[in-house]
Amino acid sequence: MNDAAQKFEDLIVWRKAHQFVLDVYKFTQKFPKEELFGLTSQFRRAAVSIAANIAEGFAKRGTSEKLRFYNIAQGSLSECRYFIILSKDLGYGETDELFSLAISTGKMLDSYYMTISDSKQ
Repeated sequence: MNDAAQKFEDLIVWRKAHQFVLDVYKFTQKFPKEELFGLTSQFRRAAVSIAANIAEGFAKRGTSEKLRFYNIAQGSLSECRYFIILSKDLGYGETDELFSLAISTGKMLDSYYMTISDSKQ
């Protein structure tokens, strides 16, 4: 999967994660001002971490190191899924599209992780 990619921006999984980041930023712009240093900041940080760890993992030479960064990205995505649930429960906006993008990003990241993992064996 990574053989054809010359840089992390070539990875479809990174592009999908980057789109998720952009959507999180747009979504959280509507949050109440008192959330600026709370949920807004945490949500954005976790979203950025997904794409950033994919990018950093891509640059690593060893498979174990790559997998470690992709696993961190998976953890950050799980954190974001919780923030989506919390945002919905707090009435901060419609979350269906964002949740759907998180799910599809997660599936793609899982698949990419498994492909890299399988190549290790």
